[in-house]
Amino acid sequence: MRTESTIPGLPCRDLDDVLPFYTALGFDVTYRQERPNPYAAVRRGGIELHFFAVPTFDPADSMGSVVVLVPDTEALHAAFAAGLRGAFGRVPASGIPRMTRPRRKQGTTGGFTVVDPGGNWLRISGYGDAGDEPAASEGRLARVMAAAARQADARGDAAAGIRILETGLARHTDAPPAQRLPALVYLAELRWRTGARDAAAAALTEAGAMELSAADREALAADLASAAELAADLASAAELAADLGTALPRS
Repeated sequence: MRTESTIPGLPCRDLDDVLPFYTALGFDVTYRQERPNPYAAVRRGGIELHFFAVPTFDPADSMGSVVVLVPDTEALHAAFAAGLRGAFGRVPASGIPRMTRPRRKQGTTGGFTVVDPGGNWLRISGYGDAGDEPAASEGRLARVMAAAARQADARGDAAAGIRILETGLARHTDAPPAQRLPALVYLAELRWRTGARDAAAAALTEAGAMELSAADREALAADLASAAELAADLASAAELAADLGTALPRS
């Protein structure tokens, strides 16, 4: 027997903005029409989304938001990341579109967020995730990161997340490298998200200078991979800026 279901309808500027992105995430396009109005549907497993195109729509102004509950947020994030790398060569961490890493968020559900090319937020959480707080054994910076994630990832206020991380790192200078490195990598991500390229590079440089044991490196594999990807993005941005500077006419 079929039960009730809800399918959100989300705005975009053009169907060709969003459909290649969702195809990269592993969605199938199940319907598309151009007339009398542009409209499309995508599906991946139990996740179904519909889109309508408005040529004058600005993705930066979108208030579209969908909560998606899944059995395993880490597995879905890994699948999404692999698809984005395969299609576009990278996982966008800043601007529109972008995708955050799975994180706990203080006082709310953990998980990760996808902001699609239409500016719509997919808030991916696990079933039964009630926003459990980091244990004391994880260190004080784990709580700092959860507080920063609530502001930056859940609310979209990256500047507030940066302030929380900077304050926490300055306050807990005695935290071991294995606890400081994830906070520094997250700080670099948020600084990059706000366009502060040099500050992001500084955080990555500090993280890269830390001495880690083999066990630390194994435990922090995801953070180290994220740091490498951010460094590559920063290097690409620096090369582009240099190329543009060379091409611009001199006064």
